[in-house]
Amino acid sequence: MTVESTAARKPRRSAGTKKSPSTASKPELVQLLTPEGKRVKNAQYDKYVAGITPEELRGLYRDMVLTRRFDAEATSLQRQGELGLWASLLGQEAAQIGSGRATREDDYVFPTYREHGVAWCRGVDPTNLLGMFRGVNNGGWDPNGNNFHLYTIVIGSQALHATGYAMGVAKDGADSAVVAYFGDGASSQGDVSEAFNFAAVYNAPVVFFCQNNQWAISESNEKQTRVPLYQRAQGFGFPGVRVDGNDVLASLAVTRWALERARRGEGPALIEAWTYRMGAHTTSDDPTRYRHDDERQAWEAKDPILRLRRFLESSNHADEGFFAELEDESEALGKRVRDAVRAMPDPDHFAIFENVYADGHALVDEERAQFAAYQASFADGMGA
Repeated sequence: MTVESTAARKPRRSAGTKKSPSTASKPELVQLLTPEGKRVKNAQYDKYVAGITPEELRGLYRDMVLTRRFDAEATSLQRQGELGLWASLLGQEAAQIGSGRATREDDYVFPTYREHGVAWCRGVDPTNLLGMFRGVNNGGWDPNGNNFHLYTIVIGSQALHATGYAMGVAKDGADSAVVAYFGDGASSQGDVSEAFNFAAVYNAPVVFFCQNNQWAISESNEKQTRVPLYQRAQGFGFPGVRVDGNDVLASLAVTRWALERARRGEGPALIEAWTYRMGAHTTSDDPTRYRHDDERQAWEAKDPILRLRRFLESSNHADEGFFAELEDESEALGKRVRDAVRAMPDPDHFAIFENVYADGHALVDEERAQFAAYQASFADGMGA
């Protein structure tokens, strides 16, 4: 069964602005759990979660709760000056946990800089995600240790990296698959379209997973596309699906479908996870300047964690003891992350000027000198 998406109210358009087809029409999306926690049937995708056990459902819930707790702690640490920046995933837990748990150990994942839930699923210790945001390393984990590439800051480039890697996987004759994560804003980058074309032409075993969280910083989804994003796949010759990205079961099922067909040699697929960024784009952003409070409130009613909790409770798959134990585990994780970050060294303020040019550059030398003078200007030494 598919249901129509409900478009949240957008900021007021200026006079003469045409309404895009992506908002005028209401494309169908795959949904297995309603916001009220009711299970709905889907003839095509039910089989991909047919054998899921109560223990596995509790595991998905645990994944989302702990990922949200980690994310909240990282946001607080940035506000306290322990991190230079943080990109929150608040509201996108179901899209990430569902898709992340659909991958096999031998699959390879190319993330952006917000896939903290996917990193969790791939076995990357959450404390390893924070070194880059503190400025003390360039990643913090071995990409080949978990088949999870380092975070990519350049918007959209990882789609090409994933496609090239997938082409290599196919040439090697392996039956594994590759996943490329990106957002609705990145879909406007040329690198993503080039990746689609190469993947289609070479039948690469890659799944393009677009988390459409409605906002590319301050640009709304309607300014990214004239058609629903998942329909772009048709122009390149491979299937596209829109899934309810706040439904962890649907995200799991659709991603399993796409990965299985990729491993069988049937080529790429595009998944558009229809979700919402509940917080700021990063901690340097103020979303109250470009979107309405009632839009967020409408999406809060679709909260992915509350949705699964309602299903667990109504199905008698979890009791209060489970939720209480998880709350304790969540607090313990927050403390572990907090202690780990505060034990990290302070970043080298001048490292940013290193390795810009192999043989040095006069302009970089000038900027380094200017920055050194600025640092020295702090009377209390706080700039050092």
